[in-house]
Amino acid sequence: MDYVNIKIEEQLNNLNLTALHFIYKINTKSRIKYWFIGIFVFLLVLLFIPWTQNIRSAGMVTTLRQEQRPQELNSVIPGKVVKWHVKEGDYVSAGDTILQLSEIKDDYLDPNLLGRTQEQLSAKQSSIENYKSKANTADVQISALSQGRVLKISQIENKMRQQQMKIQSDSMEMLAARNDFTIATEQFRRQNSMYDSGLVSLTQLEQRNVSFQNANAKKTSAEIKYLNAKQELAILQIELNGAIQDYNEKISKASGDKFQSLSQIATGQGEVSKLQNQYMNYDIRSKLYFILAPQSGQITKAKKAGIGEILKDGEMIVEIVPDQIEYAVEIFVRPVDLPLLEKGQKVRFMFDGYPAIVFSGWPKASSGTFGGKIAAIENSVSDNGKFRVLVTEDDNDRPWPRQLKMGTGAQAMALLKTVPIWYEVWRNINGFPPDYYKEKYKDEKKK
Repeated sequence: MDYVNIKIEEQLNNLNLTALHFIYKINTKSRIKYWFIGIFVFLLVLLFIPWTQNIRSAGMVTTLRQEQRPQELNSVIPGKVVKWHVKEGDYVSAGDTILQLSEIKDDYLDPNLLGRTQEQLSAKQSSIENYKSKANTADVQISALSQGRVLKISQIENKMRQQQMKIQSDSMEMLAARNDFTIATEQFRRQNSMYDSGLVSLTQLEQRNVSFQNANAKKTSAEIKYLNAKQELAILQIELNGAIQDYNEKISKASGDKFQSLSQIATGQGEVSKLQNQYMNYDIRSKLYFILAPQSGQITKAKKAGIGEILKDGEMIVEIVPDQIEYAVEIFVRPVDLPLLEKGQKVRFMFDGYPAIVFSGWPKASSGTFGGKIAAIENSVSDNGKFRVLVTEDDNDRPWPRQLKMGTGAQAMALLKTVPIWYEVWRNINGFPPDYYKEKYKDEKKK
């Protein structure tokens, strides 16, 4: 019964089996609880390690300045390709000739178009000068007519004053003749009464009658002379009015000729301006036959090939990729992450083609990443439903690779608030957004 109660391990030990100690460490004590306690303590400590919250987003390399982006080179005028001066892949400087065109519109086919337009312009300018001379002649004529009118009016007014004095003289003579006639009438009446009384002879009566008739004739003559003088004054007044009217008509005609000349001058000046505009358009158009590079860069994406092809106005010829570029990265963030970003915020990048070891929560421990800062945040949503953010190079960080090209892919990490790992795990489990971090950037701006 005691033999039965002996453990099998003791029985095996009594057998002194050496192989048993190698295949089964029956006497070894377990350390699992110590490993469990160590791992638990390590995880507990790990939960309190700082973790930098971040927003991950994909983007590509671009530039912040519009003139440094790849640009299309378009033809301003329609034309036919005469000669190519470059090929795809060539590097050109600003002002280099890309392409030569020839004219295809019949309005500009004349090889001496500029010269003929200049002749028309000179002829029209000469016509304007002639009209100016005619207007000056009309001014001289108007001045002469005005002076002649003054002299003529002065002459007639002098005659009228003389006539008025003559009227006064004739008026006095008429009054004297009327007085003589009155006296002669009274004398004849008395003489006739005396003749009837027999006091005077018939001869004396006839003599007195002759004196009466002479006085009557003188009175009538004086009245006629006075009336003639007044009539002459009226005639002079009519002559004065006629002279004024005549000179006014001549002056009006000369003024009309002057204003007609001025109108012709204005019309000519308008036509001259139109011809000058047309000449300058022809001159500028002739310089557009040679397509020049607007800036230095590489020629890509030639849309036309060969000689003799027709270009429409505004049609793309080639694309120029500038060689002097201030690179930036455009990234797109979700609307829910947009309030977490602000201008000047730090961003870390991984560029395609450049190896990097990234610890998103510990950016300082990452290797191969590049720094940037947010330069602009667009207020309108893009076609992909996200907001576009432009990030430029951080001058206080390592410089970006000079071998970057437009369109290179980039992975961005916008750095937010530093929190313990347990908080970040708890936040992700509950689906809460990252904390909005501003105080650090405000302090940096103050510094």
